[in-house]
Amino acid sequence: MKVLYDNKQIAQTVSRLADEVNKDYAGKKILLVGVLKGAFVFMADLIRKLDIPTEIEFIGLSSYEYGQQSKGKVKITKALECGVEGRDVLVVEDIIDTGLTTEYLLDELRQMKPKTLKLCCLLDKSIKRQVDIKIDYKGLEVPGEFIVGYGLDYAEKYRHLPDVCYLEDG
Repeated sequence: MKVLYDNKQIAQTVSRLADEVNKDYAGKKILLVGVLKGAFVFMADLIRKLDIPTEIEFIGLSSYEYGQQSKGKVKITKALECGVEGRDVLVVEDIIDTGLTTEYLLDELRQMKPKTLKLCCLLDKSIKRQVDIKIDYKGLEVPGEFIVGYGLDYAEKYRHLPDVCYLEDG
């Protein structure tokens, strides 16, 4: 593994993002919707830095099926258990690359009529973007290589790494 961002850089970025969210949602209660499985580590660290009332929910989406390339077709692996209508919703993503999965999720959530809908992601792989996605709270830019760690996996491996690393060949 080759470290791209170490845990100290990640912690600083999470703190910055939390400060932005705290400022924008001051006096409001928000619903954080974490995208499983990758975003759970980021969301846990983010929520501990928030000083606004929050509720959490998770949705499971998949488009990889144990590979390094998105298959393009999104599959819901875990549905939301609460309603979002009339609520301030903040989607929490670990990484956005092609944007296809995120676009699908945001479209689904918009149909549920939230009061507001914003997007927070730790890692942005904009070089791979296939659709235009507005990221309201963006952490770190990552290159086109496949990365793991800090919740991100390859075939369910490497999520436990404290750093974001390149998955080197071999």
